[in-house]
Amino acid sequence: MSTRREGTGAPDDTDALPLAGFTIGITAARRAEEFAALLARRGAEVMAAPTIRILPLVDDTELEQVTEAIIADPPDLMVATTGIGFRGWVEAVDGWGRAEALLGALGKSRLIARGPKAKGAIRAAGLREEWSPESESSSEVLDRLLEEGVEGVRIAVQLHGATTEWEPLPDFCAVLRAAGADVLPVPVYRWNMHPDVDRIDKMIAAVIRADLDAITFTSAPAAASILTRAKELGKLSQFVHAMRTSVPVMCVGSVTAGPLEALQIPTIYPKRYRLGALARLITDELPRRSHDLRIHGHDTAIRGQAVLVDGELRDLSATSLILLKSLAATPGRVVSRQDLLTGLPGDSSDTHAVEVAVARLRNALGDPKMIQTVVKRGYRLAVDLEYEGEDGE
Repeated sequence: MSTRREGTGAPDDTDALPLAGFTIGITAARRAEEFAALLARRGAEVMAAPTIRILPLVDDTELEQVTEAIIADPPDLMVATTGIGFRGWVEAVDGWGRAEALLGALGKSRLIARGPKAKGAIRAAGLREEWSPESESSSEVLDRLLEEGVEGVRIAVQLHGATTEWEPLPDFCAVLRAAGADVLPVPVYRWNMHPDVDRIDKMIAAVIRADLDAITFTSAPAAASILTRAKELGKLSQFVHAMRTSVPVMCVGSVTAGPLEALQIPTIYPKRYRLGALARLITDELPRRSHDLRIHGHDTAIRGQAVLVDGELRDLSATSLILLKSLAATPGRVVSRQDLLTGLPGDSSDTHAVEVAVARLRNALGDPKMIQTVVKRGYRLAVDLEYEGEDGE
């Protein structure tokens, strides 16, 4: 299993800005500003790119047809998966003048709520759920139903979003059908890709370059949407590889992690599926993942778009940061001028550009001895002995 569930203790009050220097990607559409504020208060820089736009289905013919079918013949079981979806359904049906009939029909069905938000929406409608899993996981709901046995059982499942190859709920319905259930999908709203694709493209590029210290997801559709866009750009394999190897993926819960897990992307999420818990998890987790080195007596933390030297943020240009990351990829070992030049923007034949870039990097770091020149070979970080490689001198 690629996913780890972690505890989320509160950040140490003595460390006022535990995320200083970290850059975190946010893909959320709803409550994005609230989430960004939680991270910014801890010192993080935020790169935001909402990946989806939710479209209500007030005039949707398919939803109206499904609703009438439920009113005419109430299902044995109704699974509510999201609070916003269930509330939106009731509001849409109320607009058609059929809310009382729908709630009357659902009152004859067994109701299962996937999580507390769905539970709250059910109760706000004057109904009562039979059960809701502690894990807030669709998988636990599915396990319970399969254990009970669903052959011949008529089950309505409130869907959300659009069907893509990474959308988890159609799989939920498919498993129930394979077990013999008569499944009635209820599409209460749709999502499509956010129209500001330039921001999404920049987020994908930032992940591939490892300019982010983490990327976060608060809904499965948001994850599915950015995967879809990466595929359209012909960069899906690069994007997935970066999330598997260099950019940690933090999700609000297991359902959100589903599309990513399907591609064997490691994810972590908090025990309680809340934005506050996710922010605390990030606060605990990222400092432990920081690329920290001891360079010429200085504690140096190299992050996605920043560097801290002895706890102080250093103002590095994009070129200087690229150069430092190249040297830090093999700490203590010599990197040739040509290899360094390959990673720098501009003319790949101008070796003098490396010398200029190294000089600027030394100046930005504050101690020129942190980068050593190895005559006729290249440059290396002056890491302390425990980081020395076979080229250490």
